[in-house]
Amino acid sequence: MGYMRDDEFLKKFGKRLKELRISKGYTQEKLAFSIGIEISQISRIERGVSNPSISTIKAVAEQLSLSLPELFENI
Repeated sequence: MGYMRDDEFLKKFGKRLKELRISKGYTQEKLAFSIGIEISQISRIERGVSNPSISTIKAVAEQLSLSLPELFENI
C-alpha cells in the first residue's frame, strides 16, 4: 500500500493551527522564529499545502502551550 496524502485533513489541521496561533497572540513570524522554521513553512501548513513533520507539530504545540490532543481537537 502506498502513501496517501489526505489533503482535506491537512486543510482542517491548518485552519485549526491558524485559529489557535491567533488566539495565543502569535504572528506567523513569531511562531516560526520561536520554533526555528521559516515563516513560509507556517504559511504552507496553515493553508494545508505542507504536511508537517511530527517534530514540527510537537514544537508548535509546545510553543503554543497546547497538548497534542488539543492541537488536533475537532478536526
